Amino acid sequence: MLLGWTIALAIGCAQTPKSVSGTRIAISVTENGFEPKVVAVPAGKPVTLVVTRHTDETCVRDFVMAERNISKPLPLERPVEITFTPEKPGDLTYACAMDMFRGTVRVE
Repeated sequence: MLLGWTIALAIGCAQTPKSVSGTRIAISVTENGFEPKVVAVPAGKPVTLVVTRHTDETCVRDFVMAERNISKPLPLERPVEITFTPEKPGDLTYACAMDMFRGTVRVE
C-alpha cells in the first residue's frame, strides 16, 4: 500500500504544473530620470518592471520601450507594472515619450 501511495504521489507531482516566478524590479522616476538607469534580467524568463514616478520636475510622464511596442502612462506616485519576457541576451532601451530620459534593461 505504501508503494501505491508513493507511485500516486510521484505521478501527481509530475503532472502538477510548476509556477514560473519572474523577476520584479523597482524603477523610480526622479528629477534625475529613471533610477537605476541599468537593470539586469535573465533571458527567457518573465520580467516585471514596477515603475513609480515621484516627480513632476521632468518630462517623464510615460514609459516607452519601442522595441517591445510598450507604452504606458506613469501617473504620479502610482506604481505601474510592465511585464514582458526578453527572449535573447542584449540591451533593451526604454525612455520617456520625448526620448530625453533613458534607461536600459540588460538581458543576460
